[in-house]
Amino acid sequence: MYQLSPKTPPTLGRTTMPLHLLDRPVWQALSTRMAHVAVGGERARRFVSEYGLFAAARDDEPESLQALAALVPHDNVALLIQTGSSPLPSGTCVQMTAECVQMVATGFQPRNIDPRFEQLTKADAPAMLALAALTEPGPFFSRTNELGRFWGVKENGMLVAMAGERMSFDGYTEVSGVCTHPDFRGRGYAGLVSIAVASHIAKRGDTPFLHALTTNTAAIKLYETLGFATRTTVTVTMLKRA
Repeated sequence: MYQLSPKTPPTLGRTTMPLHLLDRPVWQALSTRMAHVAVGGERARRFVSEYGLFAAARDDEPESLQALAALVPHDNVALLIQTGSSPLPSGTCVQMTAECVQMVATGFQPRNIDPRFEQLTKADAPAMLALAALTEPGPFFSRTNELGRFWGVKENGMLVAMAGERMSFDGYTEVSGVCTHPDFRGRGYAGLVSIAVASHIAKRGDTPFLHALTTNTAAIKLYETLGFATRTTVTVTMLKRA
């Protein structure tokens, strides 16, 4: 069995971009590199629904919150993720909140990739969607797989583990969608596929980051062994129209 590499000391400075950009990762992504999959304007934006539920205001000014409220779907919800509390836009209500840790792999050094892992393609999209529906790694929709590169491992032609890229902006790219089929857990796939994604992010010169529920201590410990460290806590807020 291929083993996880020992934690590598963060000696390679991969980015000089300030960490405070991570305070509003959704806004940073949708207003820069990922503007092509966003709707909204200069005050607030959200993902096109086929890609995700995340939305964000540029700041907490009344005009920005008003613009954010207008982006909450009539038939669905919007997810906010940022440091601190998210002021409630007029005309919306909170359906759920959760606390996550935001972990950053500053100076992540690319590792050797297990040869069993392969970059997934558009042809794998149905299998990716089915695996995400089974394991619930977080919001995953029909075109989430197009947000960045995804890597996976297959057993007898069946996709059994995967991870990929979600939010991306200057200096940073998020590792997301990490999941393993229940019948194939305990083989180290989650760590190995996370290494594959983080390594390719680092090779491009970005710093990998990710989010995990504060209650998911097993995942947090795993990510720490891979070179991630908790930067801060962030609040996930699910908004719907009042």
